[in-house]
Amino acid sequence: MNEPLLAVRGLGKAFREYRSEWQRFAGWFGFRVSTKSESWVLRDISFSVAPGESIGIVGQNGAGKSTLLKLITGTLKGTTGTVAVNGRIAAILELGMGFSPELSGRANVYHSAGLMGFSRQAIDSVIDDIEAFAEIGGYFDEPARTYSTGMQMRVAFSVATAFRPNILIVDEALSVGDAYFQHKCFKRIREFREQGTSLLIVSHDASAVQNLCDRALLLEGGALIKDGDPAEVMDLYNALIAERENSTVQIMEHQSGRKQTVSGTGEARVEDIQLLSRDDQPIEFVGVGESVTLRIVVAASVDVPRLVLGYMIKDRLGQPVFGTNTHFTGQAIELVKAGQRIEFQIAFPMNFGQGSYSISTALVSTDTHLVNNYEWRDLALVFTVSNMNHAQFIGSAWVPPDIRIEMS
Repeated sequence: MNEPLLAVRGLGKAFREYRSEWQRFAGWFGFRVSTKSESWVLRDISFSVAPGESIGIVGQNGAGKSTLLKLITGTLKGTTGTVAVNGRIAAILELGMGFSPELSGRANVYHSAGLMGFSRQAIDSVIDDIEAFAEIGGYFDEPARTYSTGMQMRVAFSVATAFRPNILIVDEALSVGDAYFQHKCFKRIREFREQGTSLLIVSHDASAVQNLCDRALLLEGGALIKDGDPAEVMDLYNALIAERENSTVQIMEHQSGRKQTVSGTGEARVEDIQLLSRDDQPIEFVGVGESVTLRIVVAASVDVPRLVLGYMIKDRLGQPVFGTNTHFTGQAIELVKAGQRIEFQIAFPMNFGQGSYSISTALVSTDTHLVNNYEWRDLALVFTVSNMNHAQFIGSAWVPPDIRIEMS
């Protein structure tokens, strides 16, 4: 069995306030001293990363994600536990970290790459590639203080990935870049993965985590509460975000074999959900482009001032394909009475590529589950799309073209 590139065991971090500087010094040398205060931001974190494996780290603000990455890279020293690294790490933790505002982008590249352990000769061999990848033009030779955050990210990412690392760590830095450069970065990340680089990425972007990662870690309150399939972890993460006043989170085994997450306060719930064919028959298999109706029956257990139904269609990796809700369509229902049942019929063409899909439902009061989350149900329904009557195509969307060819 291959030795892991990264092994984290029992890792914890506490920030301590000492009663005096002498006590602080004594603590540094391992002496037991009483502290004025102690705040633990991480406790007992354990996981490993295999060669070529990609892991997403998710969690709400303050969960300890950035602290964990700083402990792994050695920027911070852990209070408990160990971090064992078997290879070279390249990390993008904070924009412009280590950049001197008075030095040019070029000079900062030499400085940063030097701190990473590369010789002047090695940096000379890639400096043109770094400049070309960053695409900031003449600003590459201007002081870094003149850079926008997007330009800082371009240079930081370019230098961090100029040499393929064994482990690449990215902490939300890509979120500030423009769409074009984000695509360029993710392309390089995928190329590195294909060549055997392991990836640790902190992101709130479910699509990025589910598309790039083999596993995901969910941190909550400084503890690792789930390590597993990215789609299941993101479902639980969304449920935790939605959890408000008396709402509960339940994780159940779905008939598809995946874990189903249901959360909410329970004032309203989905009582029945079916996908119907053109002749109103329940179906699990549907052809590309066929007309279908999604039938959802909702029951209210108490009076609900305002009810909005939302649904999201996801592919087999859990990535959103299409979603909307009755707030966006101007069809929210006011003053739903206790015991009332409401039937929604949503008709649409199945313009998706072949594959397995799931539908998640949300019963809320506005356009988001962050205000009133009556019920959030992942994997409410699973169905399969097959291409039986159309020319072969690739992708998750069926967008039939009209191709015209003229020859002269």
